[in-house]
Amino acid sequence: MGNEAMARGAIEAGVSVATGYPGTPAAEIIDTLGRVAKDVGMYVEWSVNEKVAFEIALAASYSRVRAISAMKHVGANVAHDSVATAAYMGARGGLLLISCDDPGSWSSQNEQDNRIFAMHAYLPVIEPSSPQEAKDAVAYALDLSERLGHPVMLRSVVFLSHATGDVVLGPVRGDVNKEPVWERNVDVAVFDARGARINRSRLLERWERIREAMNEVPFNDLEIVDASVNGRRLGVIAAGLAYSYVVDALRWLDLEDKVSLLKLSTTYPLPARLVGRLLGSVDDVLVVEELEPFIEMQTKALAYEIGASAGIHGKKYLPVARELNPRKVYSALAAFAEVGGRGFSREDALMENVIPRRPPVFCPGCPHRMSFYALRKITRSKKPIYSGDIGCYGLGYLPPFEVIDTIIAMGAGMGLANGFSLLFPDRTTIAVVGDSTFFHASIPALVNAIHHNRKMIAVILDNDVTAMTGDQPHPGTARDAMGNPAKRVMIEEVAEGAGARYVEVVDPTDIRRSEQAFRKAVATDGVSVIVLRRPCELIRVREKLRAGEKLEPYQIDLERCTACKICYDLFSCPAIMRLDDGKAMIDTDLCTGCGDCARICPFNAVVPLRELEGRVGA
Repeated sequence: MGNEAMARGAIEAGVSVATGYPGTPAAEIIDTLGRVAKDVGMYVEWSVNEKVAFEIALAASYSRVRAISAMKHVGANVAHDSVATAAYMGARGGLLLISCDDPGSWSSQNEQDNRIFAMHAYLPVIEPSSPQEAKDAVAYALDLSERLGHPVMLRSVVFLSHATGDVVLGPVRGDVNKEPVWERNVDVAVFDARGARINRSRLLERWERIREAMNEVPFNDLEIVDASVNGRRLGVIAAGLAYSYVVDALRWLDLEDKVSLLKLSTTYPLPARLVGRLLGSVDDVLVVEELEPFIEMQTKALAYEIGASAGIHGKKYLPVARELNPRKVYSALAAFAEVGGRGFSREDALMENVIPRRPPVFCPGCPHRMSFYALRKITRSKKPIYSGDIGCYGLGYLPPFEVIDTIIAMGAGMGLANGFSLLFPDRTTIAVVGDSTFFHASIPALVNAIHHNRKMIAVILDNDVTAMTGDQPHPGTARDAMGNPAKRVMIEEVAEGAGARYVEVVDPTDIRRSEQAFRKAVATDGVSVIVLRRPCELIRVREKLRAGEKLEPYQIDLERCTACKICYDLFSCPAIMRLDDGKAMIDTDLCTGCGDCARICPFNAVVPLRELEGRVGA
């Protein structure tokens, strides 16, 4: 994968410290490094959030060892305060921020383009176009960072991070400093007003060297052809993964030897000499990039500065929203060059038009299903406002549970609940957050609610891992990213220490205790915290199979089933199906044997499959 290739690049470059917070599409970078950290002499950490992760990497760079910090695009927002000042501070050891953007919002709440983030923070940006280049770019960026004394951003996108390809491995550097060195220097590390003013000037001086260095980056490539199409000399600027789409589209349109092409890997600041040479050789240029017209705007500004007359186009032909693909780029190039195309068959259509649509659901056996079943049952008459957060449990906004009303950002569930409890005192405000999200960004909002004596319920769904992104550990997990034992920070102890009025820990499969806890929380003035703790079902099933144990599925006893619909309508387990007569049946291939449906069936019609088979056998 592209993410695994980046991890390999970090190893080859002699990185000493690698940090991050799990977020799709970035998670596999730190996951990969965590598995081999002890073998390669690297410290790898899943930090409590992206800000802490970046600050640990910054400390490593200040101590003259190489470091990377990897996160998804919106995660960089959490680190932004420190990142923006890090550019003033500079780098001693190579320092690389890897931002994995998500055009199309496949697993994110927005399509934020972090090249604009980099512009604001004065970070040079490298965008690789393939897994091989991703590996090589990580090592090059760390060298560049160290040589220029400045942090660098590597921007990936979801289809590069998760694409696979052949990668030629390089040697692991043996000449990189691995021993941290402490050198106190308040002139470059203390940012009061004086420090900010001094280092702002130093930053701008470095930036001029960085601008010049972008012209020499080997991943950029310019091919100028002496040809025209319909009487016009045409050029294309393509960045990152979009370059691969352009190469295919030019071939399909028979324009390979007729259009000049600038493969751009340094998207901020632009390599001015290369872009200037292209602009001076063509009549019109098409800029192909994902999301915002970032390169297009820079190219237009550069054209004005150098007096180039070439027409510069981009989002006139390409969409601003969603990711690019070969079909979109092909159509844009055909329109730009005013040439006919071969057309596309149904098989060429976008995946979204071919793959059947189906709503996402909780996994069979997911403890969140029991949590939401009990929560809705007890609170639906209380005019509740459910303030949700980022995680698997976000699916709770869908029928039949509908216990999530808002999803904004990590930690915003608790923060918005502060506001709703203030504005609607006659309603029951319930914040629903996950365990990893609680540690990431919810604690300050919980403290705020306790301090201001808000009447609200904080429901924390603790399944022992950061489940949504691949079961990574967090401070409430008894291991770290490298598999070492770690101190568990207990959510209930944090809540009690902060002064919550009522704190209860419940196994959500104990439906009666869950309902009792919710009733008591509703009746409590002030902040209540209910921790619903049960391991992720995927982990339970995985551990059971690894131990050689068999899963024991359940089945419906049709003689007892009354077709009450609770199990498939209200409980909504995907392993349970409705028969023509309204009764239920369990798909035993999907059933994990959790037994939750047996706990909520009022007629005891759900029994272990072996009991029914034994009855038939008898």
